[in-house]
Amino acid sequence: MIGRALLLVTTLLLATLAGCESDPGTGPASVKWDRDACERCRMVLSDRHFAAQIRVPPDVLGKRGKVLRFDDIGCAVLWLDQQAWKDRPRVEIWVADHRDGSWIDARTAHYVAVKNTPMEYGLGAQKQPSPGALGFADAVAHIYDVEKRFAADGTVTIPHPPTAVESR
Repeated sequence: MIGRALLLVTTLLLATLAGCESDPGTGPASVKWDRDACERCRMVLSDRHFAAQIRVPPDVLGKRGKVLRFDDIGCAVLWLDQQAWKDRPRVEIWVADHRDGSWIDARTAHYVAVKNTPMEYGLGAQKQPSPGALGFADAVAHIYDVEKRFAADGTVTIPHPPTAVESR
């Protein structure tokens, strides 16, 4: 009898503690630096100034929501573009500010040219605009241009999204 009571109390205590760490369901999630791996290239996330995350809400996958982590905004953009649900409005994309590592909504961030990013896409995100900075759509086009340049056979391994001129 005491054994069952102890088991019940332990189970309830563990359930309560697990509930304290519940995910809010929106916004960036914590990253286990030097442990979490990029969803696309499997490189370990170690640079806090260039990481990205995609948060997929429960209604998109038909089950629990999910946060996917990436070592570079380029990996996140290319991976997301392959998903059937990529344009759903509740899908969130977060990117680290290249200056201080704080999280920014990737669709409203401003992207500047920087050297030595984890996957060499050469973009650093920041919240404040600056001369020559790219918006999200132009950053995506830049990422595809870099991918095309780096492809061994000269072709992009992921279909290029249509530009404004191509879609007319």
